[in-house]
Amino acid sequence: MITQDKVHSLYGLDVYDNDGDRIGTVGAVWTDGAGRPVWASARTGLFGLNESLFPLQNAELRGDNVVVPFDKATVKDAPNVDADHDEPLDRDEVRRLYEHYGFRWEDGHHGFTDGGRDYADHDWEAAGHGGDTRGARDTRGIGDAGDGAMTRSEERLNVGTERERAGRARLRKYVVTEPEQVSVPVSREEVRLEREPITDRNRDAAYSGPDLTESEHEVTLHAERPVVSTETVPVEQVRLGTETVTEQQEVGRHVRKERIEADLPGEQDRTIG
Repeated sequence: MITQDKVHSLYGLDVYDNDGDRIGTVGAVWTDGAGRPVWASARTGLFGLNESLFPLQNAELRGDNVVVPFDKATVKDAPNVDADHDEPLDRDEVRRLYEHYGFRWEDGHHGFTDGGRDYADHDWEAAGHGGDTRGARDTRGIGDAGDGAMTRSEERLNVGTERERAGRARLRKYVVTEPEQVSVPVSREEVRLEREPITDRNRDAAYSGPDLTESEHEVTLHAERPVVSTETVPVEQVRLGTETVTEQQEVGRHVRKERIEADLPGEQDRTIG
């Protein structure tokens, strides 16, 4: 049995028959005066314009499915209501449902029977219905407040940033050869003749040798030549650095918004939102 606290969890659940065949989805639930679930509708058509009614007294909630003790054809052929029907079920509608599902109708006590066995163990007259099976159809879904107000929702953009790799930079060192001219001062020795007259200061040295002789005298000359070598010396350091530059970018995306149309008697239709 589906209890009162499970009513709002039934909407949109799949309905299966006793053979495991899918019938449709739960569209609405009707409760008695005490708030206990009594009837529900299943959307079985392709466009969901009509919803077939079935009793909840002996239905079971199995995970995300509602399983009823009837076959698919029985539920699909049951009395139906429009998908936008939001009124309590009247006595005639309930009578037709009792007849369709083979239940017993008794004044003052509306019990669901099958072969004499009651499916319901409550007295609706004692619950304040006075023999009337009308209950409140609870069609609230997500976004509906249940007090006659309708909540309008819309999507909004949540904009942020995320860091991603945009490129790579690297340093590469290589060797190039280029000519370089440098002026280097060099020295050399040159020969020049120096003649010195005989004086009292050098007279003794001049007469110390033989009178007439033949002789030779050599002078070695020296000269400097450029010598070139290289050495490696550090001249500077180069490194990679980063800086953050902030700029404005326009971003956009399609967002969905709910609009509410109000069809007011005697007035032009209004659109809200």
